[in-house]
Amino acid sequence: MKRHILFVDDEPNVLQGLRRMLRPLRDEWEMSFAQSGEEALQRLAETHVDVVVSDMRMPGMDGAELLAEVSKRHPEVVRIILSGQSDRKAVMKSIGPTHQFLAKPCEPDMLRQIIARAFALRDLLNDSKLKELVSNLKSVPSLPALYHDLMRELQSSEVTMKRVGEIISHDVGMTAKILQLVNSAFFGLAVPVSSPVHAARLLGAEILKALVLSIQIFSQFEHARLGSLRLADLVNHSLRVANFSKIIASAVTDDAKTVDSAFIAGMLHDTGKLVLADNLPDEYARAVELAHGQKMPLWEAEREIFCATHAEVGAYLLGLWGLPDVVVEAVAFHHRPGESQRKRFAPLSAVHAADVFDYEFQTTREDRVHEIDLAHMRQTGLEDRLTEWKELCCKQKGTTKEESDEQASFDCR
Repeated sequence: MKRHILFVDDEPNVLQGLRRMLRPLRDEWEMSFAQSGEEALQRLAETHVDVVVSDMRMPGMDGAELLAEVSKRHPEVVRIILSGQSDRKAVMKSIGPTHQFLAKPCEPDMLRQIIARAFALRDLLNDSKLKELVSNLKSVPSLPALYHDLMRELQSSEVTMKRVGEIISHDVGMTAKILQLVNSAFFGLAVPVSSPVHAARLLGAEILKALVLSIQIFSQFEHARLGSLRLADLVNHSLRVANFSKIIASAVTDDAKTVDSAFIAGMLHDTGKLVLADNLPDEYARAVELAHGQKMPLWEAEREIFCATHAEVGAYLLGLWGLPDVVVEAVAFHHRPGESQRKRFAPLSAVHAADVFDYEFQTTREDRVHEIDLAHMRQTGLEDRLTEWKELCCKQKGTTKEESDEQASFDCR
């Protein structure tokens, strides 16, 4: 069945140009065109649409308003803005980070890749067996109230790092945990951090937001019966992978948003392990035993036991919470990045490599069952960077080794 793409632009010449440009894709897509937001909503009410690609600047209902309305009425629809570079800040403030922005002019192959990636992620998260598994879980972590407060503040046009830090400082327990973490060797900051305001100014709001979310998720499982899964080990692994992901992303791009997203995804990439181990401890113990006995990756054993993996369960929850698609994608495919349809560097590539590197640093050669997806690295043109990335991460590993015992006793309460 062909995917249905709806293009929206108030200029007839632009729509005609899109028709001509995308004619080679008519065997893959069913395409329709609308000249206003109101007409687009009418089309959506009358027929099934998979993707809406809208111009930003239109009279009456603009692109941001249209996609906000599509999000409310048809949340399953992929929403993309295709507009001039000068609109980017307005777009991001209006519709948030979970929507894709493409600058004009956009080549057909780029548009095809963007849509293919979006469908790969949605197809994974819409899998019936995964939905059934998640719906039967009795206890899943909730999105913390403090995280909601931070999100509201960050969406304000007058947000400041001082205000972000002050919101965290109202929670004494969270303040202690944040300061413990940011003053550890994992962050390697040159000066001691004395307050959440100071932390926000040094690390940035996105990193701080990720720490708040991670700490509160981990805290919800502190007294859970997790069997062979040790919470302290998972916290340490998540911190290392987040740090390695940030190092790798920083070596590839200067884009702060991509670097921050890599860190966030690294912190949250194994959230699904906690959910499965807490809700289904006996089955999860069988998966761990199967992985050890057959010398296979744990995610493969999980698939045999649950018909889904911790990566998919974690990504499903992060998607429900509204985290950006680029973070959800990195979590969902961090063991199998080749299935994501990515052809360029993204946080996914960083988290995948970081996870494998940390596994290699922590195990002997004979015990290793996790490997870099070289096909993905070749497809993204990154294979030649692997040695460099590993050396950078190894240096960072050396600087944090002395504090590993301290971090292992990190108190999640």
